[in-house]
Amino acid sequence: MSSALHKKIVSGGFLLIIVYAVLAAAMPLMESFYQIRIDLRLMPISNAHWLGTDQFGRDTLAMVIGGCFASLSVAAMAVIIGAGIGIPLGLMASSQENFASRSILSLNDFIFAFPALVTAILIHNIFGSGIVTAGLAIGLFNIPVFARTLYGAARPLWTKDFIKAARLAGKSNIAIAAVHILPLVSSVAFAQISMQMGLGILAEAGLSYVGLGVVPPMPSWGRMLNEAQTLIVIAPRLAIIPGLAIAASVFLFTWMGDKLSDYADPKRREGHDHDHA
Repeated sequence: MSSALHKKIVSGGFLLIIVYAVLAAAMPLMESFYQIRIDLRLMPISNAHWLGTDQFGRDTLAMVIGGCFASLSVAAMAVIIGAGIGIPLGLMASSQENFASRSILSLNDFIFAFPALVTAILIHNIFGSGIVTAGLAIGLFNIPVFARTLYGAARPLWTKDFIKAARLAGKSNIAIAAVHILPLVSSVAFAQISMQMGLGILAEAGLSYVGLGVVPPMPSWGRMLNEAQTLIVIAPRLAIIPGLAIAASVFLFTWMGDKLSDYADPKRREGHDHDHA
């Protein structure tokens, strides 16, 4: 694959992400279409209902579009929490090997030791269900992911001559990390952000499926799957459509994250260029 074609494909991926965000923003406009209408239950695909209606008479297409908002909101909140806390911790731990850096890495391992679902149940019992609760539960497990990733990317840079020169000039580790290190590892951070967005969408669907995610009447792909499982024989589209929406969204974000990782790692990029030559 040529470099120009590769860039066009990546640009197309970004365009699809923008379309996804626009659909999420359109959720309030679709509110009247996912109100319960028992008289319209299980209507087939038609000009009036492009994807039919569910067992409550709600327009399936409107529910899918509304589910974009829940998925994107929870995933974005989780990424903001994870990146906002994890990136500074990773940079701080990478600056030097001391008690503070070892404590940060040990804290990451401690967070990883708890099952995500158990933590989600705990947060649910304290704060109740909703977008904020789901975003917080997923975001807590994003913190060590970003911290470990940025630690691995930034640690080798602290031995470079220009970093030693910055230290000799009297700059603090915080200033060096913000001005010199962070720009060099930003591509790694963006790649991880894209991947965690995809995983956040999947996690939100899982939490909503078990009743720990967003609450009705806000649509959720995970809850749509839960509600459709008893109708899989009568109306399989009610499970297939949200399932495809989840799969396509997760694939899109993780695929974009993988492509960004290629640009972040020169060795991987050179390997891909050699393979496509």
